[in-house]
Amino acid sequence: MKNMIRLVLILAIAFTYSLSIQAQEDNSISLTLKEFEDKVNKEGAKAQIIDARSFEEYQQNHLKGAINLNVSDEADYQKQVSKLKKNKPVFVYSIGNGRSKTLRKKLQSEGFSEVYELPGGFSNWVGSGKPVESATGSGLTSDQYNKLIQSDNIVLVDIGSKYCGGCKKLIPVIDSISQNHPKDLKVVKIEFFENKQLGIDLNINSLPTLILYKDGKIVWQKTGFSSTAVIEKEILAIQNKSASLEKPVSGH
Repeated sequence: MKNMIRLVLILAIAFTYSLSIQAQEDNSISLTLKEFEDKVNKEGAKAQIIDARSFEEYQQNHLKGAINLNVSDEADYQKQVSKLKKNKPVFVYSIGNGRSKTLRKKLQSEGFSEVYELPGGFSNWVGSGKPVESATGSGLTSDQYNKLIQSDNIVLVDIGSKYCGGCKKLIPVIDSISQNHPKDLKVVKIEFFENKQLGIDLNINSLPTLILYKDGKIVWQKTGFSSTAVIEKEILAIQNKSASLEKPVSGH
């Protein structure tokens, strides 16, 4: 009987601990973009904001007041974290929610009471038109972009970043598609963080994003990884539709 009671107590403690950890995680990932922004603004100049990207990325664009922290460099990590107050909110971000998620969990395990992760990452922040400290300028205008996508052929636009892991996985896919369509497809690659205003104009909130245009109009758009087969299927569907529209209607 005593063993049974002990087991029940152990399970109850484990369950309570699990709920506590879950509550901590929910506290950091369930915010909307506006809620995240409001919390940062509430903290004002004292806001503890951490950019978990590379220093090169940080130099180009970052949230005002953010410090850059390299999670993979333990010495730098300890130096930067020692300056933070564990009883105050901490706000973390990366391109999406990859590196920032790792950082969030690490901070939580070290006793930080409130760690908030930027929902959708920095790409969502930029694409939503939120303010950033920038050294890159706005990039292409909408008019310049519209000229780029003008073509008699189908146009495939790849919007990504050289710092984005998911975008890098798409490189061989896009290269293969381009080689398969040397005469009937135009490929345009856009570096998102060097063309921030364009990202806002196109409502791009996540990377990578692929867009297919025909006659200057969007006919297909997808966020995230797409296989060669998926893209080829969409291109064929557009070609078949164009062919059917161009086919003369026989008289009766």
